[in-house]
Amino acid sequence: MDMTTLIPQFGGVLWTLLAFVVALSVIVAIHEYGHYIVGRWSGIHAEVFSLGFGPVLFSRVDKRGTQWQFALLPFGGYVKFKGDSNPSGGTDQAKMSALSKEERRSTMNGAPLWARTATVAAGPMFNFMLSIVVFTGIFLLRGVVSEPLTVGELRPLPAVQELQIGDEIAAIEGNVPPAFDDPVAFSSFLDNLPVQEQLTYTVLRDGSERDVTGPYVYPPLAGQVVPRSAASDIGMRAGDVIQSINGTPIFAFDQLRQEVETSEGAPLDLKVWRDGEVLAMTLTPRSTDEPQADNSFRKVYRIGIAGGIFFEPATVTPGPWDALTAAVGQTGTIIEGSLSGLWHMVTGAISTCNLSGPIGIAETSGAMASAGTASFIWFIAVLSTAVGLLNLFPVPVLDGGHLCFFAFEAVSGRPPSDLALKVLMSIGLTLVLGLMVFSLSNDIFCP
Repeated sequence: MDMTTLIPQFGGVLWTLLAFVVALSVIVAIHEYGHYIVGRWSGIHAEVFSLGFGPVLFSRVDKRGTQWQFALLPFGGYVKFKGDSNPSGGTDQAKMSALSKEERRSTMNGAPLWARTATVAAGPMFNFMLSIVVFTGIFLLRGVVSEPLTVGELRPLPAVQELQIGDEIAAIEGNVPPAFDDPVAFSSFLDNLPVQEQLTYTVLRDGSERDVTGPYVYPPLAGQVVPRSAASDIGMRAGDVIQSINGTPIFAFDQLRQEVETSEGAPLDLKVWRDGEVLAMTLTPRSTDEPQADNSFRKVYRIGIAGGIFFEPATVTPGPWDALTAAVGQTGTIIEGSLSGLWHMVTGAISTCNLSGPIGIAETSGAMASAGTASFIWFIAVLSTAVGLLNLFPVPVLDGGHLCFFAFEAVSGRPPSDLALKVLMSIGLTLVLGLMVFSLSNDIFCP
């Protein structure tokens, strides 16, 4: 066996692992810092702030007496507060009994209910804040599509192309396009256009209107390739243009979608244009459960590419408030979609294969890092929202479970008994470990 053939594979695994560790470390650091800083503001002393588990590689103690450390296993982290028996919490009764009333106030278990609640809730909240900050920054840097719709950059295509950068689109086949950021209106506008290989575009150029010829608005172009998809597995790249399927020429993305959806999972022979070269590829569409407008799911076949119009629209920088509200909306959309998907999996409406585990997340991390810095940072923001949401689930050992204990204490006037806590924490740990094993099996066995 030629061992040199393993070098690209080995390098790919290392890149995937590195991207996963970086993404996870950023998210965990923000999550745990939320616990730490709000705890400090609430008068609760943190003894240890650790990124990673296991043997300590590096540490230092700050002026407040908190030990900041990096540990060998970079797959998580924790904050150990004064009076805790271990990194996951619990009460060190021996230490607590030796403390005065004033000293107990600086422990997690001796602090007022409001301080404990704020400290525990801060972890997920900081995850959401990270997502909002990242999305806001991306919206500010990337901008929003200008009005009227203007050509910002032309994508390479194997088609007649008479438009130029800076052209303002006044009409397509005599129809005036609506605002690009109104997806419903723009989709309806596209549906009313004739489905033909070449269209007439009325553009404003150098102060005068003229008619020019251009390709169909949404060509069979791979604007993005979804990680771990059928298209990704055969090496398709962003920018590829599918010219034919099973020998039949196509020029519109809807033609591609129709061929894929009616394939019933049968292999498709493609002719793909890439930078002037035509490649022959074969891929097999995969069934997936896709969310619908009414929050239901429909099983469809997909190959894992997202389309786009044949040019990059010109953009303008939005105001800070507009970018912030868009970022909050994006975070809310991720939360809503995650909860909807989870509910439909629990009720059996969609396949549990939609739940990815650590291998799937790591592969996606590597793919997004390979796609570029902006894509990787966007992925970190999406994953941060998911981690924050997961931690709010009312499961003992998670932050949401602790918040449920605090709610019980607020209502009953006393915390749950030590025995009840031990039993519930054991159940919670079993559920979390079971979920990890289940998601890992999905990564291995699901198509």
